[in-house]
Amino acid sequence: MGGTATSGGAAPSGGAARAPVRFAALGDSLTEGVGDPVPGGRRGWAALLAEGLGGAERDVEFRNLAVAGAQSADVHELQAWAAADFRPDIASVVVGVNDTLRSSFDIRRIAARLDEVFALLTGGGAVILTACLPDPGTALGLPGPLRRPLVRRQRAVNAVVHALSARYDTVHLHVSDRSWTEDRSLWSVDRLHPGERGHRRLAAGFHRLLAERGIALGDRPGHEPRQPPPTRAAGLLWLATEGTGWLARRSTDLLPQLLGLAAAEVGHRARGTSRQLDARAEQALAEALADLPRTPFLRGFVPHARMEG
Repeated sequence: MGGTATSGGAAPSGGAARAPVRFAALGDSLTEGVGDPVPGGRRGWAALLAEGLGGAERDVEFRNLAVAGAQSADVHELQAWAAADFRPDIASVVVGVNDTLRSSFDIRRIAARLDEVFALLTGGGAVILTACLPDPGTALGLPGPLRRPLVRRQRAVNAVVHALSARYDTVHLHVSDRSWTEDRSLWSVDRLHPGERGHRRLAAGFHRLLAERGIALGDRPGHEPRQPPPTRAAGLLWLATEGTGWLARRSTDLLPQLLGLAAAEVGHRARGTSRQLDARAEQALAEALADLPRTPFLRGFVPHARMEG
């Protein structure tokens, strides 16, 4: 889990400083900073963005609550409460890719969880940052039968995020287009997380949108990386060390199901009925959106750990 950092400038002489702006970042490895190593740990887009929020007249209190491997349930049951206790002015909620990589994927549950997280944080006065993301199958360059099920899942997650972004008037960044998946300079050696250039692009994109609302007062994060891009040798080293373990951990859960989904893809394509799979995904998404309450509410959002406290 990330830590807490404070950045900003001193107040002008003769004037009182503004109250510090509080920024909480929720999510998974993308927000934790995987792919953007710095001496002593990881940085990532959220930390880069925090540096540009304050300007000369106010400090920034930044808390990175994101954890590698987190799913929507982790954000819903743990991170959101920690963020609410922090009482942020800005809270980023970028999660969902790990949900698409699990056999337990359920778009209705994901939608309900995110709705309640957004209700909790906006109810405390926070401006929410959201993003739609590329699907992991395309990012990893998987073959069609393996890629298409993940494409459907990520599209469903993105559609839910779009709907909730409109509902809660979030600051929403589009990063699911082909310019992201096709530009290899944006990605780290694992092909699933942004590299430094990608993290900087995310930070700059959010900063631009926040500046348009008069929220980001500092300088926009620079686009150009300070460190050289990873070499092919670095990619091979990652695969031989961390990469093998990464694939093994996911294979115990995702791979058996993904192979089944791929077999269904091949069978439907051979029969000319691939549209049925699309229709099922669209129906599940429609039901997920229809299940959302007409007005934001917090009923039911009481994890056991919270109750015991």
